[in-house]
Amino acid sequence: MRRTLVLAAAAAALLVPGGPLPVAEAGPAAPVGAGRWSAREAEAFWTAERMASAAPLPDPEPAAVPGPAAPPVPVAPSAPGRPGTADPGPSADPAPAAVPAVDPAAVPAPDPVADPSGTAAPQPSGASTAPAAPVEVPPSDPASPRPVAPLLPAAADPGVGQDFDGLPVVGRMYVMKAGGAYFCTASVVASPGRDLVLSAAHCLLGPDSRQVAFVPRYTRANPRPYGMFPVLRDGDGDPRIWIDPRYRSQGPDRAATLDVAFAQVGPNVRGVPVQDVVGGNRLLTGAAYAQRDVTLIGHPASASRPRLCVNRTTKFTSSDARIPGSFLRIDCTGYPGGTSGGPFLLRLNSRTGTGDVVGVIGGWKTGGDTADTSYSSYFGADVRKLYDRAVAETKTG
Repeated sequence: MRRTLVLAAAAAALLVPGGPLPVAEAGPAAPVGAGRWSAREAEAFWTAERMASAAPLPDPEPAAVPGPAAPPVPVAPSAPGRPGTADPGPSADPAPAAVPAVDPAAVPAPDPVADPSGTAAPQPSGASTAPAAPVEVPPSDPASPRPVAPLLPAAADPGVGQDFDGLPVVGRMYVMKAGGAYFCTASVVASPGRDLVLSAAHCLLGPDSRQVAFVPRYTRANPRPYGMFPVLRDGDGDPRIWIDPRYRSQGPDRAATLDVAFAQVGPNVRGVPVQDVVGGNRLLTGAAYAQRDVTLIGHPASASRPRLCVNRTTKFTSSDARIPGSFLRIDCTGYPGGTSGGPFLLRLNSRTGTGDVVGVIGGWKTGGDTADTSYSSYFGADVRKLYDRAVAETKTG
């Protein structure tokens, strides 16, 4: 996936009680008719064992070409593990609270007028931009299906990643490719249909993606705290995923500035849309590259829990003619394979567990070539157009 130098981290993710598991095969649960892929079918297929055995996607080919994609190469250890990604084991994951939370606005507000040249955008007065200390959240209406956001960890030094119990709005996106089970990080983005999930395009690229499902706030100790939300299929049986056509045709290097994907997910087994269950982040486009307090969240393959870090972002302009463009850059320790697609969040609200999403791990070298510095495609007009297209087509699809 994003980091060819951290394959050992992917191998560590395969270690579960009882020894290492092989990459999951599709097996008898895989055949599902065109257009059919419900939450019940997704839960039957993506068992806890299969989820635990999933590995980060291998790096995509340098250039996308029409036709069937080549089978992915099984992930194998090739380098020592990165710092900050030690696996504390299942016993370190307490069960998350499952009480309701307040949902953000369903439709993203108009984008602010911002200079993306690299100047930090002014923050609203009194806005909460980063987790400072654990905040106890009072219970909401018990009849609401929405969970309250968990306690955020006490603030660490800028750029220092730390494992935590996760946010309901962020989780793992699982996908089968050529018989192998893989995953990336993804998050819910607020939309009128309350059914859109955001990730990196390189995570969902390829015509062989099948059995795609989003699992909010995955931990190894509690792999499906809010159920599973299947990525819907069209009449041909293809997952409903929106990726800029230029990314498909030019590939992850030439079109690195377009490494963004939206996916439409169906309701859980109770028939409730994902945004009603866990909330949604507001899509923010046109903001400055340089921001002061950005929260980065991802699901490392080497850890049993997700990872959180707060630091400033800067503008990075590639000097490599093969990977042109400018990108967001953030220094945060311990984000190896599996964290691709993880959101860059401004103004993370410790009460709702949501914020403004201004990027996802991806873009330059599909997210970077070390575990301690991550990149994102810039969220500008192209990302807004892709979101608008997804919203329009979910209404008519």
